[in-house]
This record gives sequence, C-alpha cells and structure tokens, in this order.
Amino acid sequence: MTTPRYKRVMLKLSGEVLMGDQQFGIDPPFVAKLALEVKAARDSGLEICLVIGGGNIFRGMAGAAAGMDRAQADYMGMLATVMNALAMQNALEQAGVHTRVQSAIQMDQVCEPVIRRRAERHLEKGRVVIFAAGVGSPYFTTDSGAALRAAEMGCDALFKGTSVDGVYDSDPKTNPRAVRYDSISFDRVLNDNLKVMDAAAIALCRDNAIPIVVFNIREEGNLARVLVGEGTATTVGG
Repeated sequence: MTTPRYKRVMLKLSGEVLMGDQQFGIDPPFVAKLALEVKAARDSGLEICLVIGGGNIFRGMAGAAAGMDRAQADYMGMLATVMNALAMQNALEQAGVHTRVQSAIQMDQVCEPVIRRRAERHLEKGRVVIFAAGVGSPYFTTDSGAALRAAEMGCDALFKGTSVDGVYDSDPKTNPRAVRYDSISFDRVLNDNLKVMDAAAIALCRDNAIPIVVFNIREEGNLARVLVGEGTATTVGG
C-alpha cells in the first residue's frame, strides 16, 4: 500500500452508515465490514480517531421538531452515539484492533471520559480512539464534535464518510446534473450552503487549517484508498 499522506486523522461517520441496508438500528455484519476498512487504514501506519453520529437510533433535532425539549432530545442523541461507539469498538476488537471509547458524558462503567493526553497515548500505542457523546453539550452536532476533537488531537485531516462520493453543487440524489467538485474552499462551502457539515464544524476546521475530505464510505475498500490519496473524494480546504 502507498505511504499515507497523513499521520493522524479523524474519521467521521454518520450513524445511518451503521444501518447497512436496514431501516434503523445497527447491522452487525455491515459494521464488521466497516471495521475491516478501519483496520486496513490503521495497518497502513495511520493513527485514527473516530466519531460516529447517532441518527440510526435517535436524532436530537428530529425529536425537537416533534415537540420534545431540544436540550433533552440532544442528550438522548448523545447517548445514541455512545451505543454506536460501543458497537464499532466491539467490531474493531473482533478484527484484532485495540480500541478505546472516550465519552464526553461520563459513564465510567462502559467507557473512559474524554482526556486528551490519555487519548494521545492510546494513539501512540496503535489503538483506535472513538470519541462519543459529541461535545457533551446540547445544540452541537456530532459534526462539530468531530471538528473539535480533530483540532484537539492535532489531526492532519478530517475524513467524512457519506453515501455520496464527494461534494456537489446540488443534491446528486435528486439532480442528475449535479456537478462534483474535486476541491473547494471552506468559504465557498459556507457561502453556498453546500451542507458538507454544519457551519460551526466547517468554520472550526477552517480556523485550524484542517482539510475535510468527503468520500463514499459504502464503497468497499474506498476508505483505505482515499486515505492514501487515491479513490474519488472532494477535499475542502484553503
């Protein structure tokens, strides 16, 4: 495998990715396949941080839209991300990858609290670190959590795995003439409201010079290819 361009990366996955072909919840066989993708990337020499959303179980904004208190709904969403983190930890460890989950909401019986220096030590030892529960506060998305942890951990890039192969000028699922960008600036993404990640996450990455690489996580083998500068993806930076 080609030598990676990066040493330490943040991988952000939506909770929906863990559903596989199901309508909701967690599909263990599909999560096991994702774990093998992460293992291949780790085996290439990368230090890997992970953040996984919770939308396959509960989405705070959807709960708020249905009449729930927004803060309460967001806390429920944070707990969903912990469940996903534990599922991914299990899959990674079954694949032979030592993994630690650190949660922004303290729950000592199932995972560690977020401690930066401890996380750095885990990475130096070749472990994958999964950050759960977002930033630990309501009104922030897991995108913002991923951007924050990427900055905090000194990641060289933030890779966002989605169901499309990059950033388009419109939704490629509804517009067959949508144009894909190979690269695009942070400011263009914000000004054109391209929905790569939420605005707070984009701004945080911009301010800390962390490029965002958007790629299709559902394509088998694509993660490892994109991490070494191959495959199809869009890089947001500049």
